[in-house]
Amino acid sequence: MLIEILSEDKSGAVVVQRLAERIAENEGVDFELHVHPHRGCGSFPKDMDSAPPKFASSLLDLLPAKLRAYNKVYGGKDVILVIAMDSDDNDPQELRQMLYSCAAKYAPDIRSIVGLSTEEIEAWVLGDRDAICAAYPDSRMDVLDSYEQDSVCGTWEVLCRVISDNAEELIDIGYPAIGHYKALWADNISKYMVPQKNVSPSFNTFKMALITA
Repeated sequence: MLIEILSEDKSGAVVVQRLAERIAENEGVDFELHVHPHRGCGSFPKDMDSAPPKFASSLLDLLPAKLRAYNKVYGGKDVILVIAMDSDDNDPQELRQMLYSCAAKYAPDIRSIVGLSTEEIEAWVLGDRDAICAAYPDSRMDVLDSYEQDSVCGTWEVLCRVISDNAEELIDIGYPAIGHYKALWADNISKYMVPQKNVSPSFNTFKMALITA
C-alpha cells in the first residue's frame, strides 16, 4: 500500500507522518509513505477546474489540481491519499465535508481521507500527555491540566506555555518566526507519540478513517 500525505506545513507533516506510520504498523499493513508539506493552508481557488496560479504553494490553492494528478497516476491502485490540515477558525464539520467533496469530485478513483485537527495540529500533540513529558520532562502540568482537549483556545500558545520557559516572549514574537519553534516541538514530541494513547477526538476521527480506508 502507498500512503500519500498532503500537509499544510512542516510541523503538521512530521506529526501526521509519524502517527500514520504507527497506525499502519499497528494494523500490520505493508506500506510505503510519502509526505508533502505545503506553505500554509491557503484557500480553495475560485475556479477549481482550472490550473492553479503559477506561484501557488499552499495546500488548498493546489488541492484540486493535485487531486486530478493523483487520480490520473494512481486511480484504481492500492493508494490512500491523506489531506491533513488545521481547521483554524473554520467549522470542522463543514471544512471536512468540503475536503471530502473535493476529493470525491477530482480524485474519484482513489481512497481519500481527511486528517483535520481541531484549530491546530498542536491539539493532536496535546492529546498525548506521556509524549509531551517524555520530550520535555520539565513541562508545566498545571497548564496542561487546564487545557480542554480540542477546544478552540489558541492551541499552539497552550503547548508553548506547557513546554517553554520563555513562553510569553515567544507568543509575543508570533508568526512567522514561531514556525521554527512549532516545527521543533512537533518533531521532538511526535517521536514519542502513541496513537492508542491519544485522547484528541479529532485525531481519533483521523485514526479510524485511516484504519477503515
